[in-house]
Amino acid sequence: MKVVALVGSIRKDSYNAKLAGYVKNKYKEQMDVEILNLRDVPFYDQDIENDPPAAVQELRQKVAAADAVLWVTPEYNYSIPGVLKNVIDWLSRGDRVMVGKPSFIMGASMGLMGTVRAQEHLRDILFSPGINSPLLPGNEVYVGIVHEKMDENGNIKDEATVIFLDTVITNFVKWYNQQASAAALK
Repeated sequence: MKVVALVGSIRKDSYNAKLAGYVKNKYKEQMDVEILNLRDVPFYDQDIENDPPAAVQELRQKVAAADAVLWVTPEYNYSIPGVLKNVIDWLSRGDRVMVGKPSFIMGASMGLMGTVRAQEHLRDILFSPGINSPLLPGNEVYVGIVHEKMDENGNIKDEATVIFLDTVITNFVKWYNQQASAAALK
């Protein structure tokens, strides 16, 4: 299964980017994860949505070619960061490459609650008509106090977190396969 990861933080030492990298490396037998670079995606501009810049065209092509999307979001002011909202705005217009594409969400923060509020907002956005992405139900990944659970290389050293991620990845692959089988029957 080909998965693109969209990480809402472009910070060099982002815990969320490290979480996406961890998923990419640890679960490479179950899914082929490509972490997309969102740094070069310009601000959404309706004036150019029908002839978008190359970075937007590449983003849309990679998302369209993927089987699923992994959203990895930090929490800024109780919501998702502008970087992620901007990407969603581009993906919701034109070809609407997200419609019907399965997704799952993760997030990490130094706070106790992880990224609970940001993920709630992201779920609402992903159900909007221009995105309409089915989400893995009941497998919320909120990695709170991440600085104590992850080493400097991005490896998760907290056994309970690793076991939980193993379960979520297994659940996502199973759910994705069920979704794909149901779609093939239509």
